[in-house]
This record gives sequence, C-alpha cells and structure tokens, in this order.
Amino acid sequence: MQSQDSTFVYTSMRSFRTPQLQFLRRVSSISAPFATRCYSSFNNTDPLLTTLSEAIANNSIPLETSIRTLLPSLKPSHIIHLITTNPHSLSPHALFSFFQWLSTRPPFRHTLQSYFTMITHLSAHHMYPQAQSLLHIIVSQKGKHSATSVFQAFVQTQGTQHESHHDFVLNSLINCYVDNGFVSDAVQLIRLAKEKNFRVCFECYDRVFECLLKSNNNVGAWGFYLEVLGCGYSPNVYVFNKLMHRFVKEGMVYDANKVFDEMPKWGVRPSLVSFNTLLNGYCKLGKLSEGFRLKKVIVENGLVPDVFTYSVMINGLCKGGKLGDAHQLFDEMCKRGLNPNDVIFTTLINGLCRNAKVDLAMQMYGKMVVRGVKADLITFNTLINGLCKSGRITEARYLIDEMTRVGLKADKVTYTSLLDGCCKEGNLDMALGVKEKMVNEGVELDNVTFTALISGLCREGLVIEAEKTLREMRKSGLKTDAATYTMVIDGFCKKGDVKTGFHLLKEMRRDGVIPGVITYNVLMIGLCKLGQLKNANKLLRSMLDLGVLPDDITYNILLDGHCKYGDPELFEKLSSEKGLISDYASYISLVEVSTKHYYYKR
Repeated sequence: MQSQDSTFVYTSMRSFRTPQLQFLRRVSSISAPFATRCYSSFNNTDPLLTTLSEAIANNSIPLETSIRTLLPSLKPSHIIHLITTNPHSLSPHALFSFFQWLSTRPPFRHTLQSYFTMITHLSAHHMYPQAQSLLHIIVSQKGKHSATSVFQAFVQTQGTQHESHHDFVLNSLINCYVDNGFVSDAVQLIRLAKEKNFRVCFECYDRVFECLLKSNNNVGAWGFYLEVLGCGYSPNVYVFNKLMHRFVKEGMVYDANKVFDEMPKWGVRPSLVSFNTLLNGYCKLGKLSEGFRLKKVIVENGLVPDVFTYSVMINGLCKGGKLGDAHQLFDEMCKRGLNPNDVIFTTLINGLCRNAKVDLAMQMYGKMVVRGVKADLITFNTLINGLCKSGRITEARYLIDEMTRVGLKADKVTYTSLLDGCCKEGNLDMALGVKEKMVNEGVELDNVTFTALISGLCREGLVIEAEKTLREMRKSGLKTDAATYTMVIDGFCKKGDVKTGFHLLKEMRRDGVIPGVITYNVLMIGLCKLGQLKNANKLLRSMLDLGVLPDDITYNILLDGHCKYGDPELFEKLSSEKGLISDYASYISLVEVSTKHYYYKR
C-alpha cells in the first residue's frame, strides 16, 4: 500500500518544478503516507486529483475522452485518495458513478481497499442501497471462506474511530454473506467483529441463527447462540425451546436435554412448552419412565400438564403396546377437566386397531362422537383399515358412507384399505368395483393398490387377470418389484404353466428387476412338480452363475423332486438328507450316487 501511495505522489506532481516538489520526491521514497501529509501542508490541491475531479464534474465531455491519457497510470490508491480527500467537493453520486464507470475499463481493477473506501463514503452520506450493491459484488467475487481477508480490508479502511456508518457496513456485509449462502463466513465475521469491538445488530445474529437451523446444523446453531448470549444479548425462552424442538425432531434428545439444563444458568425459567418438548423426545425414544418423571417435575415447578402433555404420553404408551396405561392417562386427563382432542382419540383408536381390538376402537369412536369431537380423514382411515384387516368389509363400507355424510372425501388410503380387504376376503368383484371407482374419481392407483389386487387375483387362481393387472401397472409408469413379479410367476407355476413363468423371469431381467432366491424357488417347485428334474438342475446352475445363492429351501425342493420321480428304494435315504444339504457340491454328490445306484440296479 505504501509503494502505491509513493508512486501516486510522484506521478501526480512530476510536472511541477518547485522546491516543494523536490522535497516531496525525497520524502516519498521514505514514507508515502508521510509524504502525502507533507504535501497537503504545502498545497491542498493535487494536480491528478484536480484533473480527475474536473473531468467527473464536466458532463459535456465524455470521461473516456477527458482522462484518456490518465487511464493507463491510474491505480486503486489514486481512487482511494480521490474519495477520502475529495478536494473539489464532488457529490457522492458523482464519485459513485465514476467508481462504477472505472470498474468497466480494463485493465484497471478495484481492490478490496478501494471498494471499502467507496462503501464507507456512501454509507456516511446515507446512500445505503448503493453501498450494499458494492458489498454484494465483493462477496460474490471473493466467494466462500473469504471472511477473514475481507474483514481485514474493511478494518484497514475504516480508520481509528468506530462510527455508526462503519457498523452499518459491517452488518450489511454479514447479511451479504448470508444472502449468498456463506453462513460459516457470516459466523466468522461476527467473531472477528467481536474481537475488534464492533457492534453487530441483533437482526444479524438472528438471521445467522435461523440459517444454521435451516441447514440442520443444530449443534452449530446451539454453539452460536451461546456466543450470542456471551456478547450480552438477553436470553429468550422461545429460542431455547426452538433449539430443543429441532434436536428432538432429529432424534437428538440428549442434546435437547443439555439445552434444557442450560436455561437456568442464563436466568431463564423453563416453560410448559420446554417440558413438553423434552417429554415428547423421550416418549418418541420409548423412554416412557423418563416421560413420567418429567410429568411429575412439571407439577413440582408449579405448571399444569395440558392436552399436549397427555397426548404425547398416550401416543408413546400406545406405540409401546401399553394400552391399559394409555387409557388410564386418558381417564386422568378427562377427570382434570381437559377435553381430549381428535389427535388423542385417533392415537387411541390406532393403538387398538394395531392390536386387533377393533370393537374397542369403534367404542372409542363412539365416545369421540358423544363428546362432539369431529373425526378427520386420518381417524376414519384408521378405523376403516382396522375393520378391513378384520374382514369386516360391510362395516367399513358403512363407515365410508358416514365419512361422506360429514363432508369428508375418501382418498387413496381409504380405497386401498377397502380394496385390500376385499381381496383378502376373496371378494374380487367388489375389489374390482373399488378400483373402477378410484379411476372414475381420479384417485391415483399406486404400487400398494396394484400389488393388493394382483395378490388377491393370484390367491383366487385368476393368473391371467393378475398378469393383465401387472401389465396395466407397468403401463401406468409404476415400477414393479421382484415380489410382485414372483406372485404372478407363482400363480402360473401352480397352474402348471412354467413356460409363462420363465417368460416373466426374462421380462423381469429386461426391466432391470433382479430376481432373488424366492423367485427361483417358485420356478424350481414348478419344474419339480412336472418331473422336469434336468431342467430344475439347469436352473440351479443358472442361479449359481448369476450369483444367486440357493438356500435350504432350494435343495429341499430338488430332493423332494428326486424322491417323487427317482428310485422308490432311495426315497428314505433322500428324505433323510432334507434340511441337511446346504451347498451345491454335497447336493450333486448325493444325486450322482443315487442316479448311479438306480441305473446299476436296472
């Protein structure tokens, strides 16, 4: 920087032949800033600055023309001096326009120092949008991990006094890094500002904090908030609760507990939300004993458990299969005068349905209606699914009608539950009717719907229809998995049509679906039932070549085939080996011995 200033002094005064000039030439070789100060004591007008100032002020002549001879020798240090001294009192707008114009005239390039000099000048004259536009240019050009070098340039240009516009520049710079997604740089700037005793506004802290949370850097957000508190900002129970909620959401309950424990250290009294958030985390982990402990602590702290407190605990108990304890809490809540909401009722209904207690679930639904709590789509779908799994299709249909009467529309979950129930009960006509209704109402058929229908068709031996449904599924753009293909292959093999089964196997491979050992076992059963043991052995070798390892079931299928179609006298020997053969070598050895014995005997 000093060498540039020295060159600037020499260049700007080389046309003068005065004693002052001779003196400054000698001084400039020692200290450029000192030379500048000396020159200003002799003459307040620098000829280069005068020429630039006149050119900027004169709108009648283009800048390109008026300063053409100066452009090659202009350096960022000249611009810095022009802005800081401004000998001809140019307006900030005029200086800003010249600054922008010069940035488009290569090979001239502004430095960080010239940028911050201009930004500080604009801020001092309340030209905040223009200053911010330059800050965005700095951040976008310097990019990520540039906070330290940019801050150093800022400090070099801001002077020895901390003024209000300096704080504006720094806070705007932090926001620019945040706007560009460089949150780590924003954090670094705040730390550097703290070291230099600059004031960072709370809005900047808050923006950085929110960005850390949005990026799921919960640990970083927590550490940053502790730094904020260390700077003297007042703690806020809302922020503590927010951090706890994020930790709980990510399953980091013990970290949430650390945040909770930190609250009293900063003079913050935990609220009911604080307790409920932590209690929710422990219940989600299945730590119900810890949940009950916290419920006691809530009361000890003079707080009253609310509906959310009970809802969280009831949900945890239902998931843990402790339905009795869940109902006890439900009764306790009602006795305390708290009205259970639809979430609590649905939680209990879901727990009962999952444990095949559909009658009790319907009774709970009755209580819900009596209390005037409106059931939502989730509640109805839970009950309908429970009824369908229990084979109570008629009741499920009545419930769908009731749902429609209260203004709720059946969705994909509703219809899929009903369709699956119909298929399992063997009522395929009704299942196909449900499918047709879904299509007519514009309800999307997904993998679950198609798989349920294919499974039901195969179960009833309607393999042709099952294959057609498989084709329809593929045509609709849905991806068919190995399990769905295997169901259809199994259906054809049971009908004795192994050829179609192998055709579907080839189709699987062509579609990129990798058949597993279960698929091959299904085909193996089909071949053995037809007595095609040679083809079964070929299939076994094909499995090994493709890297599909046979299991005990595979070898048992083959041994069973040999027992049925081999020498009856060897039946006992082969049967005794079932479940013991676990590799290809032992299987081949056993079959070869049996075959030789059979032919020798003949």
